[in-house]
Amino acid sequence: MARKEFTYRGKTLEELKNMSINDFAELVPARQRRSLKRETTDLQRAFMKKIMKGNNIKTKCRDIIIVPKMVGKMARVYNGKEFVSVLIQQEMIGHRLGEFVPTRKKVMHHAPGVGATRSSASLSVR
Repeated sequence: MARKEFTYRGKTLEELKNMSINDFAELVPARQRRSLKRETTDLQRAFMKKIMKGNNIKTKCRDIIIVPKMVGKMARVYNGKEFVSVLIQQEMIGHRLGEFVPTRKKVMHHAPGVGATRSSASLSVR
């Protein structure tokens, strides 16, 4: 079975990589387009330079829009506690880096500990 080639808004990945940022901005939704057309911050500019040169770059800047030139690179994004590795794939184009690194964990409730309730204080501790 032939594998379907990736396209984003009718453009292949190679066509997207050859586009300028302004041309790519016309393809993404309005919020991302506005972010790409505005002036980028120093942190975003530094991240873009580093990610084009190498791999596994650490960043706390979660609001960077993923552009086609980042595909295949590894980034380590801060979630508030630690840096989580993210492999940037084709399907992530147009999204923000922070969307792929959750900042909250699922709440896990366990059995109450000794002294948590009045009745547990009278239990024998083994």
